[in-house]
Amino acid sequence: MNYRHSFHAGNFADLVKHALVLWLLKTRQAAGPVVVLDTHAGAGLYDLTGDATRSREAEAGVERLMAASRRPTLIEALAAEVAALNPGGGVRFYPGSPVLVSRLLTAADAYVGFELREEVAGLLRQSLSGFASARGEIGDGYELVLAEAKQARGSLVLIDPPFERPDDYLRAADTGAAIVRADPSAVVAIWTPLKDLETFDGFLRRLASSTKAPTLVAEARLRPLTDPMKMNGCAMVVVNPPDGADAAATEICGWVADTLGDDGAKAEVWRA
Repeated sequence: MNYRHSFHAGNFADLVKHALVLWLLKTRQAAGPVVVLDTHAGAGLYDLTGDATRSREAEAGVERLMAASRRPTLIEALAAEVAALNPGGGVRFYPGSPVLVSRLLTAADAYVGFELREEVAGLLRQSLSGFASARGEIGDGYELVLAEAKQARGSLVLIDPPFERPDDYLRAADTGAAIVRADPSAVVAIWTPLKDLETFDGFLRRLASSTKAPTLVAEARLRPLTDPMKMNGCAMVVVNPPDGADAAATEICGWVADTLGDDGAKAEVWRA
């Protein structure tokens, strides 16, 4: 599966991911300064008139979000961030995690995003150029994030690979577990697609075998998992979830499934 950010920007999975990331960030900030680490940062900001027109997934995602008449609090928070980037109305620009997070950093906070592809890393640095507390780095985020997490202590770590490589599930699980073993106070949020339960269950088993930390699984399924060639849903797996995470994830996943899903759509939030 190829989940390159620019082709899928603003789709339903981004709404799940970014609404929960916003809540996690604000929750961590309420406890004091926070360092956010992002293993697969991407370009940071996306023009939906570019690559995303080929997939047309933003039409079924963020465009429907912004047109919705009723949005619960945590979905509204994401809609407000999207609106701020489109002051003339409409939905041309959509924020990836780097810009979404960096817009809300205080002077005491920091963001570090890693991007493996040099051409995309250049776009990342450009999108972060106006944020003094944020920086983009070229390199393999799986390899580089652990050293940053050890220095930061209590960081919020986002692991959001494009799933272009066959070992992404393995490396995502291993990296998340290694971070929590090195810093038990870190919160690690791992995004995955939902295509078939066998693959997803294998990922969860590998994560659980490497860490005994509490783990929240938040699923938004837009359709039954009957076609493993399609992204039928997505999940956010949060290791060391803060208090209130179950309710936050239920609100977000429930709205996405109910509003954007087909027949058979559902949301599930549970502890692994």
